[in-house]
Amino acid sequence: MKISNWLYCFTLLLVISCSSGNDIPATTKTNITLSSDSLTYDYSDSGQNVVVTANDEWGASSNQSWCTFSPSGSVSGTTTLNVHVTKNETQDKRIAFLTLKRNSYSKILKITQKPSPNISVDVSNMIFGYKTTTKPLNITATESWTANSDQSWCKLSTLTGITGNSTINIAVDENSGSSSRTATITFKIGEYNQTMTVQQGCNEGTTNVNITVPSGYTLMWHDEFNTPKSTMPSTTDWWYETGASGWGNNELENYVTGKIGTDTLAYVSDGSLKIYGRKINSTVYSIRMNTNTSWTYGYFEARLKLPKGKGTWPAFWMLPKNFKSWPADGEIDIMEEIGAEPNLVSATIHCASYNSTINTQKTSRKAVANAESEFHVYAVEWTADFIKGYIDGVNYFTFNNDGAGNKNTWPFNAPFYLKLNLAWGGNWGGYLGIDESALPLTYEIDYVRVFQK
Repeated sequence: MKISNWLYCFTLLLVISCSSGNDIPATTKTNITLSSDSLTYDYSDSGQNVVVTANDEWGASSNQSWCTFSPSGSVSGTTTLNVHVTKNETQDKRIAFLTLKRNSYSKILKITQKPSPNISVDVSNMIFGYKTTTKPLNITATESWTANSDQSWCKLSTLTGITGNSTINIAVDENSGSSSRTATITFKIGEYNQTMTVQQGCNEGTTNVNITVPSGYTLMWHDEFNTPKSTMPSTTDWWYETGASGWGNNELENYVTGKIGTDTLAYVSDGSLKIYGRKINSTVYSIRMNTNTSWTYGYFEARLKLPKGKGTWPAFWMLPKNFKSWPADGEIDIMEEIGAEPNLVSATIHCASYNSTINTQKTSRKAVANAESEFHVYAVEWTADFIKGYIDGVNYFTFNNDGAGNKNTWPFNAPFYLKLNLAWGGNWGGYLGIDESALPLTYEIDYVRVFQK
């Protein structure tokens, strides 16, 4: 009887277990599918969508900060995931991975972005003489490209090119003018632009003067001050700085724009420019003038006759076109002389590490017989490697680039203007006092010339 009861109970439990097992749900396996397992982008800032279908909640993460997405996750069902990439500024392909995950289950979406297009040319600036000339230009491009010149006198042998290496010809027409000219060539791949400049020198023969061009250089700009009639300097070539007494090195003169009242202080006559320093009533007036054109590197020269008298401070020098701060941005003094030390001429550079405020300026001085009664040629040769000063063709000053790539010691890799001015008194010009009996003053400039390689 006991055994029978036991068998009955066991059988009953087995039946109950088997019948109730159909009501216990099986564990659901997570599944995520994507409309695409990978996305490819060009280099630009852009987004694409991918459709996510999941049977459970999921979240996403990116292994690269330049690749983002929205939303960051979702519940079961269908979701549109927007995947965004920032502009690729590099020349390398970029790859990111998005991971869509639920617990230990994950799905990977691969993101590939193409590199930024690039065109490189073997020179960023071409310099031509004034005659009709053709030169080759080597180009390397990552994609097909187009090109154009903004000047009709500068022509390209082709306006389109293909991926890889190619060579085109740049041709210039003869420049019959007395000033150099510049063209800009623009290469394009989509929205990507790459530019280079073409500079063409001028014809020295048009001025009816004999110009000696330094070996390896081309005449790029000059003013011979040979106007057919007496006049003020051309405002096409020059612009004036103005400042009241005490402006700039505590000088005593007022700088004006060419003239004060009926008194002209910058005057071209008899083949030369005269800069005058005059006392009118109780004020001394003078001129500080700059070229409208600026240059990076070259050979710069002027033929000058200096004024006489204690207190005078004539200069032929250079400051950056984009000047913001002295001495950090640099200064090149081609010629300076003070009347208190007549016929003693100097060439100097100033920068953050070497300047007159801390008495570390780099300079050389040279005695020039009759500098105040005769013309002499003062020049500077400025390259990426050195700055050299010359008087009548003789090198007497050299400042070498230390090659450190430090602006504090070499800020001389930017465009500079040429400057002419006649100061009266000031920190250096008046350090031994002034002699007003020297007034009026005359600083005479026969010519100014610029040559480049």
